[in-house]
Amino acid sequence: MSYVAAVEHLHGLGQELASPAPRRKFDLAHMRVLAAALSDPQKEFPAVLIAGTNGKGSTAATLASICAAAGLRTALYTSPHLTRATERIRTAEPAETIDEAPGAFALREIAEEEFARLYFLVDETAQRLVATGELPHAPSFFESLTALAFLYFAERKVEIAILEVGLGGRLDATNIVEPMLSVITDIALDHQEYLGETIAEIAREKAGILRPRGTLVTLPQHAEANRSIGDAAVALDVRVIDAAEFLPGRSFPAGLSEQASTALLRPNHYEILLDGERLRVYSPLAGEHQRRNLALAIAAAVELRNIKSRSICNSKSYNIPNAAIEAGIANTSWPGRLEFLPPNLLLDVAHNPAGAWALRAAIATLAEHRPRTLIFSCLRDKDLTQMARILFPLFDSNAGRPLDHIVFAPIDNPRAASLETLLTSARELEIPAQTAANPSEALTLARGLTPAGGLIVAAGSIYLAGAVREAVVEP
Repeated sequence: MSYVAAVEHLHGLGQELASPAPRRKFDLAHMRVLAAALSDPQKEFPAVLIAGTNGKGSTAATLASICAAAGLRTALYTSPHLTRATERIRTAEPAETIDEAPGAFALREIAEEEFARLYFLVDETAQRLVATGELPHAPSFFESLTALAFLYFAERKVEIAILEVGLGGRLDATNIVEPMLSVITDIALDHQEYLGETIAEIAREKAGILRPRGTLVTLPQHAEANRSIGDAAVALDVRVIDAAEFLPGRSFPAGLSEQASTALLRPNHYEILLDGERLRVYSPLAGEHQRRNLALAIAAAVELRNIKSRSICNSKSYNIPNAAIEAGIANTSWPGRLEFLPPNLLLDVAHNPAGAWALRAAIATLAEHRPRTLIFSCLRDKDLTQMARILFPLFDSNAGRPLDHIVFAPIDNPRAASLETLLTSARELEIPAQTAANPSEALTLARGLTPAGGLIVAAGSIYLAGAVREAVVEP
């Protein structure tokens, strides 16, 4: 069976959060039954679990890049994807054709033929389990992809897998692993209908990735989140590592590459002290908010190299020198997050109010006089009211910015907000906006509206960022 057939069948399963389909009941017991029938591939490799509302993908990508730079057979599992399902599943392969240190590895997507082969193995196994009554229904989109990823990682005999939690933590399909290390990034209100109405409730769900006498890497954040995570850690006798010591010391005034010095948003470039040595952090991921994610990735890497033999997953220490941390950070690839595509396009997911604030802070660093056009869309279960209040005034042609524009575009997702809903959000703020039939048409319209020297910003959903990026970047 082909990759195209596999992806079509996968989408036919329906996503967990899609509506108006009946809401799926999350149950790890079902995922464990499926995994057991596949010979429990998740038990074949050590894993790091990363949960949070914002920043978990950036943290996972950075940590995986560090491990790959150290020459470890590394796996990376993330979600959702920008343009291809294969983006979610990566393993480190010998970096023979790129400019990296000898012996280092580069993270590459699973091949389409491997994806198809493993997908239909998972699907055939699931159908058998449903037929025998061992499963009440077929696995979901995310459960199937997670099982596929675990099979692939086991086959590749990876030495460490960096796993981004899909939703929440406690009942997420990735949580059937026994992590050697858990990481919790910043927590904000999102997916309240599934995770809880308050920061405290959501944090408790995220803390479900902790294990008795395990280790947690995190940073101080919202007081309610701190309290919930702290209570869970105490109850489980978890050792907590505060990554704050790896936040920036001083910025380098010089030494930026020519590419960095001409970039729209400067990459994070600063130094910290690590084991008495100066470590240069030079990340291509822009935005001050990324410094927290970088600190978490560095702290996790340091913990991995300091781990001694433990009961969880037969943990071991890894050889991750400071040079590998530097190289891994510098070579991190995580597109669609404050990503500038010349000549004038800035892509950012900004899929919830916290992400919108991070984008707003980045825009505030740009020249105020520069004309700008916003291409925006989001999912209907997101807090559109708050996101609109945060972002739309920055592009208000009625408020002293006559050359600015807002263009709404529908996205190909069953959870997408309608164009009328998007227009209503702008009308309520008395901010002009117009529509396009799809993201590609929106980009064409934005290019026609934006004066020379102006900036186009596409934001509001990973699905929008992916669609716009696909229209610009050659496959």
